[in-house]
Amino acid sequence: MTIVRWDSSRDMAALQERMSQVLEGFYRRPQEDLNRGAWVPVVDIYSNGQHELVLKAELPDMKEEEIELTVEDNTLTLSGEKKLDTEVSEEQFHRIERSYGSFARTFALPPTVDAGKVSAQYKAGVLTVRLPLREEAKPNKIKVAVAA
Repeated sequence: MTIVRWDSSRDMAALQERMSQVLEGFYRRPQEDLNRGAWVPVVDIYSNGQHELVLKAELPDMKEEEIELTVEDNTLTLSGEKKLDTEVSEEQFHRIERSYGSFARTFALPPTVDAGKVSAQYKAGVLTVRLPLREEAKPNKIKVAVAA
């Protein structure tokens, strides 16, 4: 029986190469599918300190009428369609790397969100959705009386 010395750096490099091959298909798509491919806008969701949640979604090159936002049963749904520029024909393109097509994202809202007061603003390719919390969800300060 031959004893082989274990080289951790060689094994890690081989593992990294195999993982790269596995993940390569997720990040690289054939050129012809890019203009028809599905895409999902990225979002940030945070509390802003004014007792409301804020959702910001990147929706570049979209018109306001191409964006649909609904709140129903403690669920926020953001959907729409990003269309390829019709002024340029497919034959004129040398490369298409941006994604186009329909999208839909659904977010579960906490029951403390006041659905009747949700507002949205679209500016510079970013949709900002403000989700105020109900009055009863706001913290109550209670004064403690000190007994003498």
